[in-house]
Amino acid sequence: MQGLEFVAGWAGPGYFRRMNREPKNGDTLTPRSWAAFVARTILGLIFFMAGLWKVFELGAVQHARGMFVEAYADTFLPAWSLWATGVAVPFVELAAGGLMLAGWQRRVAALALGGVLILVTFGHLLAEPLYVFSAHVIPRTLLLVIDLLLLLFEDDRLSLDGWLARRTAPE
Repeated sequence: MQGLEFVAGWAGPGYFRRMNREPKNGDTLTPRSWAAFVARTILGLIFFMAGLWKVFELGAVQHARGMFVEAYADTFLPAWSLWATGVAVPFVELAAGGLMLAGWQRRVAALALGGVLILVTFGHLLAEPLYVFSAHVIPRTLLLVIDLLLLLFEDDRLSLDGWLARRTAPE
């Protein structure tokens, strides 16, 4: 019977009002904390796994050759910039995705991932001016915007940055 009383107290009347109230102490996890954690983790996984595959399976040079140099050889972009960008992107995705997963240096990681998304958007539009973004760019951009703008990092109490800030905050 204790289990049923627990569930009734947990999900009973006023549950959602209690769930969404501001915490009285700095240790309570709010729904915004969990939303920030989920958005950050999904975003980190998407980029980390893409970078992991591009660096260790495909190879950064092969990525550059196939996805940048050959794909954009007939554009105005110089070959050196295609090689440099094509080799760098997998490492940026891997590092920034890993930082997002850990929740450490999230602003730096978010800026790096935002740069990758801008680069990808530019490349797709250069190759195909009416490119459909719904499957690739938009979901990642939405996660980045949710994490960056709507939840403002401070709500992500499950991040390493959040833990470090609480640890060094004056009492």
